[in-house]
Amino acid sequence: MKIKWYRKPQEDDYPAAASYLSLTMDNVAATAIMHELQQVGMTEFASKDIFRACGLSTLGVSNSHVEADIAKIMKEEKLSPLLLYRDQARGRLIIADGYHRLCAVYKLDEDAIIPCKIC
Repeated sequence: MKIKWYRKPQEDDYPAAASYLSLTMDNVAATAIMHELQQVGMTEFASKDIFRACGLSTLGVSNSHVEADIAKIMKEEKLSPLLLYRDQARGRLIIADGYHRLCAVYKLDEDAIIPCKIC
């Protein structure tokens, strides 16, 4: 099964990323990272590598957001690329936006290549 992706993240993904990041840093830093993510180019990584770098576990398919993203994949609808932040102070990757999409893709194909922006 081929997973379809938009060519770039959707505009509402950036404020969502800033909102999430503001839980672990001040708003000024979160907003600066959001602006940096808007400027960097696209890249891609295997879903399993993203999980290894962030240290998170996958959400089960019983999660409603994961289920919704799996349904989109099955209907051949496009998903928005992930927004990732390298937290060098903690030595880990933060999924600023797209965790549910990552979980859905990983459930279907752990080797799937996922487009993303990373800073």
